[in-house]
Amino acid sequence: MLSDPNRFQIRLARDEADLLAAQRLRYRVFVEELGGDGPLVDHAGRFERDAFDPVNDHLVLVDSRRDRRGLDHVVAVYRLMPGDRAARFGRFYCDDEYDLGPLRRSGRRLLELGRSCVEAGHRGGPAMFLLWNGLADYVLEHRIEVLFGVASFHGTDIAALKGPLSWLHHHAMAPEALRVRALEGQYQRMDLVAPEVLDRRAAMVAMPALIKAYLRLGGFVGDGAFIDHAFNTTDVCLLMDTAAMSARHKQFYTRKHAVRA
Repeated sequence: MLSDPNRFQIRLARDEADLLAAQRLRYRVFVEELGGDGPLVDHAGRFERDAFDPVNDHLVLVDSRRDRRGLDHVVAVYRLMPGDRAARFGRFYCDDEYDLGPLRRSGRRLLELGRSCVEAGHRGGPAMFLLWNGLADYVLEHRIEVLFGVASFHGTDIAALKGPLSWLHHHAMAPEALRVRALEGQYQRMDLVAPEVLDRRAAMVAMPALIKAYLRLGGFVGDGAFIDHAFNTTDVCLLMDTAAMSARHKQFYTRKHAVRA
């Protein structure tokens, strides 16, 4: 737990050591814990990386007591891709899973979120809260209007996920103007259980914490899930329209309690 708040800093990665530590944390979570893989994953060095890393900002939570030379000083990370940068690069990460045409046609200021993870020993504490406060600063500074990114259920057994996927379909579908759709090759429909027989409590228990956090802030999901066999996950596209957030949600989201670097 983050018992000593002066020990931790939330900031953008500022050098190679920060980026490598973020990739090392991602390896521990996405590869060692969840069984993921990818063409640029470095198993010998234990770094989870891909072609998008050089053009993203990396929001990191740093434990200042840890030795940077050991590359374990990053205990939580969020990867951020502003829309103008994605336009120059040629694509978002989510383009591999979803048709993002509605977002591009919206003309809104976009921010793609990805590769969010927290070190096992800091889960359940304020680490994710600190990340979200740092993210709020970033959103305000860049005047972001729509946040989006894929969030994952572990595994690809749809029968085991039918409850939470159905709940998202029935209760959290994005408005049509922003409703991205999973690509046809791996599209998985989510309306698997009729709303009148859906067990809401069981669906919420099975819902990943990150997805529930978005829902609490007024977030919603795109049409269909995407089966990602390389990462052994079932992905949904989460979206959040900052202009449409309720006053209560916006007050929470824009509070600044993070320790600044």
